[in-house]
Amino acid sequence: MPSATNNATPLLVAGLCAQWCGTCREYKPLFDQQAKAFGDRARFAWVDVEDHDEVLGAIDVENFPTLLIARGDEVLFYGVVTPHAQTLARLIQTAMDGDLKSVHDPDLAGLPQRVRSAL
Repeated sequence: MPSATNNATPLLVAGLCAQWCGTCREYKPLFDQQAKAFGDRARFAWVDVEDHDEVLGAIDVENFPTLLIARGDEVLFYGVVTPHAQTLARLIQTAMDGDLKSVHDPDLAGLPQRVRSAL
């Protein structure tokens, strides 16, 4: 179970998308809506994977929308999501509740920090 200090750190919620992707364009307003709803409890970032390919490093995003949820450097979720506001809200709340386990994938090491640096 995450520590209270860990839960006090705002989540990073990053949409890894591409401008040319119609689904991503439709998802962006829903993503922004959730950013407003969660306020300062989570930091939201919309990352165009083509404009900011340095953020991804060796990671190749092939499906959209791909979502990253992290607390500090700990990746709690990384994967493709259905582009629905309820799905995003449920994932974020689950992370806030401490019910998402860490993703152990060496390819994701440093990704949260690179996303924060690009903001």
